[in-house]
Amino acid sequence: MKTAFSARKRHYLAGAIIFSIMVALIAGTAACIPSGAEYTPMVAASYHVVGLKSDGTVVAVGHNWWGECNVGSWHDITQVAAGGYHTVALRYDHTVITVGSNLQGQRNGAGNWTDITQVAAGEFHTVALKSDGTVVATGAVGYDYGQCNVGNWTDITQVAAGGYHTVALKNNHTVLAVGHNDWGQCDIDDWTDITQIAAGYSHTVGLKSDGTVVAAGYNVDGQCNVSGWTNIVQVSAGYSHTAGLKSDGTVFAVGYNIDGQCEVGSWTNITQVAAGVFCTVGLKSDGTVVATGGSDSGQCDVGTWENIIKSAAGRYHTVGLKSDGTVVAVGDNWGGQCDVGNWTDISQIAAGYWHTVGNKTDGTVVAVGWNDDGQCDVGDWGNITQVAAGELHTVGLKSDHTVVAVGADSDGQCDVEDWTDIIQVAAGKLHTVGLESDGTMVATGDNDYLQCDVGSWGNITQVAAGERHTVGLKSDGTVIAVGTNDYRQCDVDDWTDVIQVAAHRYCTVGLKSDGTVVAVGYNGYGQLEVGDWADINQVAAGRYHTVGVKSDGTVVAASLTVELARWNLGAPPEA
Repeated sequence: MKTAFSARKRHYLAGAIIFSIMVALIAGTAACIPSGAEYTPMVAASYHVVGLKSDGTVVAVGHNWWGECNVGSWHDITQVAAGGYHTVALRYDHTVITVGSNLQGQRNGAGNWTDITQVAAGEFHTVALKSDGTVVATGAVGYDYGQCNVGNWTDITQVAAGGYHTVALKNNHTVLAVGHNDWGQCDIDDWTDITQIAAGYSHTVGLKSDGTVVAAGYNVDGQCNVSGWTNIVQVSAGYSHTAGLKSDGTVFAVGYNIDGQCEVGSWTNITQVAAGVFCTVGLKSDGTVVATGGSDSGQCDVGTWENIIKSAAGRYHTVGLKSDGTVVAVGDNWGGQCDVGNWTDISQIAAGYWHTVGNKTDGTVVAVGWNDDGQCDVGDWGNITQVAAGELHTVGLKSDHTVVAVGADSDGQCDVEDWTDIIQVAAGKLHTVGLESDGTMVATGDNDYLQCDVGSWGNITQVAAGERHTVGLKSDGTVIAVGTNDYRQCDVDDWTDVIQVAAHRYCTVGLKSDGTVVAVGYNGYGQLEVGDWADINQVAAGRYHTVGVKSDGTVVAASLTVELARWNLGAPPEA
């Protein structure tokens, strides 16, 4: 089940990055801010999340390849929208400011727009509503499905931008739509009594005056299954899920939930919701923010841990080794990978995708979790000094500096029997790396991304293996990396004073000698939000999160939900 969902997710994300979600203010349209200027906080979400604060400034977190989160200098903002690679904001003076990618012209001319009352951002286009009820749009050059053909629209009160389509609400409460319609996302001609609209990647949602909801478009994941909703006051459409805010401040969500983006059942006191690609975000009445998704399985719930000396991070779980040799774990326990409560005398830990490995002080090894490929069959190992865990295989370094491995061997990742003189091992998804005593490297397994091309490396003191890349720490504190760089996870050439490295699918993390942390790669899950960390002794990188052990034995974690929980956008102005 998990594998099937993951494959489908990869299929979705293989297309160009996604939609915009424009979440309007609670009433569904942007308000004019009165003189004396108090601003109504709001959130918008895509691959990144944008927050408008009550003082008119803006914060953002998440995907930032194109600078779409570079909003720190913005002020006097009355509304924000998050596109696939860009961010759009409406200013107090009814002009527009944008940041991020302009590869498809999605920002072209927007800075010259005037008399704007609301903005929306699509995957590669930007739409704005003018005070006279007409609409302007720009972008989508190479992905033009007619989503910017809005020049003849009149009497419009709200606009929304989806992946490749644009939707508008008219003053008679009917709806217009243009653009890509392969899934019927523009089939809204018969809608009436609509008070607010939202556009996802391939679906459209409308809130009716009686608090019920209608939806059209792609529904394979159930994102259009909203017919039973009642008492709704605001809707938001994500990539493949839909969220609805109820009049009592609670939230409904339906649709694709592999990242946990529909887990909103416990939310209360919500005043606005925004549905992103991987997450759903809720703005509370006190100005704080809650979020779910971002592949959050509780792997960052480490705030109560203490006396931790080492950590390990798997795909959806986190493991901590305590100073007394016991082990704690949080996060997804689908395969039993967190069932470490009875472990004792552990000296080192490793976390694979769905399994956890512990090296005992007597040189034996224990393992729990998913074992379909034999990755936990370590019961007969002895004289082990270090363990590493890949996706579906486990590697052990012996006291005589030879190496053993068990588990999946589809690409030769377990072919380590002839290795000698090894002082450290690391395991990626389908490859295994060994550091030799002279500072050189050996590697075996999948090399489709050149992640095993480490033969020329020298003066290496520590190695880390991501899913498809390999990272080496040099004796001078610099770092080298090879393999896939699709998320810039190998852009470590300028790092200095590094004393430890960690890596996973999307990122590379480095611990500096001063106890601070650097990270590069993809930040769509907030795993790079380590800039304010200090006093760190050790770091671990998971697929969707980053973990740091502090000098006092406590643990910090970085993820999208962790970062958003720190936000306080301020209370809304009094009515």
